[in-house]
Amino acid sequence: MIKVGVNGYGTIGKRVADAVRAQPDMKLVGVAKTRPNYEAEAAVRKGYPLYAAIPEKSDAFRNAGIDLAGEIDDLVMQSDVVVDCTPSGIGEQNRELYRRYDTRALFQGGESADAVDASFNARANYDVARNDDVQFVRVVSCNTTGLSRLMAPLDEAFGVEKARITLIRRGGDPADASRGPINDILPDPVTVPSHHGPDVNTILPDLNIDTVGVKVPATLMHLHSVNVTLSEAPSVDEVRDLLHEESRLFLVPDIAGIGGTGQLKEFAMDTGRPRGDLWENCIWDESLSVEDNDLYLFQSIHQESDVIPENVDAIRAIMDAADQQESMEKTDENLGVGLESVFGGVRKRITPRNADD
Repeated sequence: MIKVGVNGYGTIGKRVADAVRAQPDMKLVGVAKTRPNYEAEAAVRKGYPLYAAIPEKSDAFRNAGIDLAGEIDDLVMQSDVVVDCTPSGIGEQNRELYRRYDTRALFQGGESADAVDASFNARANYDVARNDDVQFVRVVSCNTTGLSRLMAPLDEAFGVEKARITLIRRGGDPADASRGPINDILPDPVTVPSHHGPDVNTILPDLNIDTVGVKVPATLMHLHSVNVTLSEAPSVDEVRDLLHEESRLFLVPDIAGIGGTGQLKEFAMDTGRPRGDLWENCIWDESLSVEDNDLYLFQSIHQESDVIPENVDAIRAIMDAADQQESMEKTDENLGVGLESVFGGVRKRITPRNADD
């Protein structure tokens, strides 16, 4: 049983905690918060042991009527691995804390690749974390995760000569009221390439990829316009069959009438997904097009949740508790990854297991 602590219980941390609880081979030691806000209350309601991320603020929790299980050092000492879900830049500052107790740690995509021993994507480079010398691993960002999941099978099956991606990025998460843009469309950044291509190269170093980014006044999901020049010239059906075999890619059928990210989120909520999460890349089936050696498609990435299966796999990888196939299958089964439309003739469980299942 792998003992897992979660440092930071916000957008990613609360989802990681739920995903860990759904894994029979893992035990959630607890979660750490900096202050007693509504997210701390949510953790208490779920029965998660709560630790003070900043020891000096422990009294604030007690004054709010919240009993603490301890402070951050206690959480780190009890954990085999800590999933650091703190805001960008804070994770790097926490490395000394994890080193002090010789505890392995996972960081999120907002941290620098230079701050860790390896960047991780379960589909593309799982084994990079299965090394006794690796203590710190970075689970790459939502967009890098989505692109790596797509490029790995395409490169394996057909060879990728050049990938060109335009990322239409949401301005902020739904709860990020302070972020924009509001009524504006911004190059993000105005220079080329955006950081996403180089970040993909931390996973797939030999991939020839260029990316540009645009930020729009939306909160639900990101949208990628993808053009890939392949070494071979497959048919659309061959590409469709390849992508359909990938459990973390969801081909959105035209008959479903899902025209955009808002309807994708509505579909996820209607299927019973917690928080309306979409752990899979959502690729519009009708967008698949092949002209000579060029593949075109649109995919959408749910920035709040697509990295959650990767965090679970990274836990097993850094603990060397399972190989790639075994871990991904366990994660997908226990979390419910592998969204399918009934129009494809497939019905399967697509929600997490209960802790007692």
